[in-house]
Amino acid sequence: MAGAAAEQRRLTAVVECWLGRPVLVVGDAMLDEWRFAESDRLCREAPAPILTLRRRISAAGGAANTAVNIAALGGRAALVAPIGADVAGDELHDCLDRADVWDRTVSQPGRPTPVKRRMLAGSQILLREDSGGPEDPPDDAGVARLLTALACATAELHAAGGTAPTLVVCDYALGALSAPVRAWLVANRERYATVALDAHDLAEWRGLAPTVVTPSFAEASRLLARTVARPSDNHAPGQGAGRDLPLDSPDDAQSDGPSELSVGVAPGDGRGSHPDAHRPTTPAHPEPTAPTHPESTTPPRPELATAAGRPAATDQPYPAEDQVTGGGTDPADAGLATTDGCAGLGPSVDATGSGMDRAVLAESRLAELRQHTGADVVAVTLDTDGAVVAGPDGEPSRSHSNPVPASHTVGAGDAYLAAMTLALAADAPLPIAAQLAQLAATITVSDTGTCVCRREDLLTALDRPADGGWPTLVDADELATIAVAHRRAGRSVVFTNGCFDVLHPGHVRYLEQARALGDLLVVAVNADGSVRRLKGADRPVNPVEDRVALLAALTHVDHVVVFEEDSPARLIEAVRPDVYVKGGDYPPELVPEAPLVRRLGGQVRTLGYVPDRSTSAIIDRIRAHGATAPVAGQA
Repeated sequence: MAGAAAEQRRLTAVVECWLGRPVLVVGDAMLDEWRFAESDRLCREAPAPILTLRRRISAAGGAANTAVNIAALGGRAALVAPIGADVAGDELHDCLDRADVWDRTVSQPGRPTPVKRRMLAGSQILLREDSGGPEDPPDDAGVARLLTALACATAELHAAGGTAPTLVVCDYALGALSAPVRAWLVANRERYATVALDAHDLAEWRGLAPTVVTPSFAEASRLLARTVARPSDNHAPGQGAGRDLPLDSPDDAQSDGPSELSVGVAPGDGRGSHPDAHRPTTPAHPEPTAPTHPESTTPPRPELATAAGRPAATDQPYPAEDQVTGGGTDPADAGLATTDGCAGLGPSVDATGSGMDRAVLAESRLAELRQHTGADVVAVTLDTDGAVVAGPDGEPSRSHSNPVPASHTVGAGDAYLAAMTLALAADAPLPIAAQLAQLAATITVSDTGTCVCRREDLLTALDRPADGGWPTLVDADELATIAVAHRRAGRSVVFTNGCFDVLHPGHVRYLEQARALGDLLVVAVNADGSVRRLKGADRPVNPVEDRVALLAALTHVDHVVVFEEDSPARLIEAVRPDVYVKGGDYPPELVPEAPLVRRLGGQVRTLGYVPDRSTSAIIDRIRAHGATAPVAGQA
């Protein structure tokens, strides 16, 4: 538990370090409008509910909400974006003022402020009306004012902070970031210490060399599909393609709305499901089917199905959000689901995309995504499946999310982006930055509305004891509750099991390595009867009470649980570990529990034993010594 406390101190130190850090946000700003109504009857003209409006709220959305989250987390945020000279624009200015964001937006007369208006009955979103979009791009004079605002805001932040500011680009293809603006940002890249990019069309930004990109699974698929479709002259199709992607995308590239990182849906456990797979009025079911979604007229694409065949995203702020562009694109064409890319990594993928494990597929292509985007860090967000992240060392890390209603998740991706950017700008190690980003997104989804993570809420979450007050020795029911609580706090769970009959240095080294693979290490120990069935009638040497007491005393062990069965399968199903670790020199595919772990969304790792350090060898030496030792009273 001392390790968990030290980790909390490191996380808190990063949050303190980013206080006041200057950040320039540029991109597509919009207004989120929420209308809460009641309905108790249907109209006579049509089978439609009659709604009585009870409450209306508005909030910053898109790039504006990213700036609000940066300010709420303690950064010094400035926003440069085109905003219409209209009522919605006035409301957006008020939202920025209340959040202490430096409002450096540019008024664009004749161009409406993009607005997303949601109508809800209870927590159910009944419909959404969108206005303003790519059909209303800024004119030449507006672009010139944007470029002036960018230069002035950059200099202003540099002077205020005494250091090069951080840049966050939010490109949702609504027209704010035209080719001249993109070209200016690329040409002035050296003026920013850290650059974060959230763009639906990553190919347009290849020259920016961002520090971090945060694509959704579909956006990553779209980029890889383009590199396969447009290979460079020096490479065969699909091999090394797309190294020098142009600044401008093809004319037929579809535009999307802003990503909304969905942290989960209720009811159900949310692992591996999609926010559109449940609505608040839908009965709990572990394998839901796709409902009719009130916000979309586009059916879900089969190639974006999850491992269990669940439906892909259909929540579309603007056309084609979270879908691979181009008609008829299948998983193999998208690059994330090729047969070679899946070999040995997870479930097989057929032409419809069923059986896909998105996390495994994303992890297998992170290096290519880094290459094609020019980014140091790639974080692929997987809505209810959390995120997978990798940096220059290529070592991926995984985070998980929690089930909440879909109406709670709007803007959670902005909180994720804001915390990830601030942490990297504060020179935090990537695992720390990824954990803070997931935690920021997770704690914002407690209610309906646009998500904003406040610094004090993040610090409060970090101040909670990592073990939630639970003891180290727990039973199976307690362990399942503990795993859910830790995952809700953005921590990953590592699980291993064994007899641990005679604890020795090999065990200690093995458990230390296992703990390094995640945030929480659970050790499941075979009961005495189970050990006798597995090892023979003369085992165990030490009773289970002694074995678990020694394991619980180790620094790297967070929780110990005893199981009576010969297999830990029941515990694995209850805990749903992010990483399952087994000792041995064989590949993970030969681990008997591997299919179960992968079906539950986890990964399997094997760690080699320390040479000449095994329980059997120690017992054999003790027995050999006893057989040769002289008997008392004999010569």
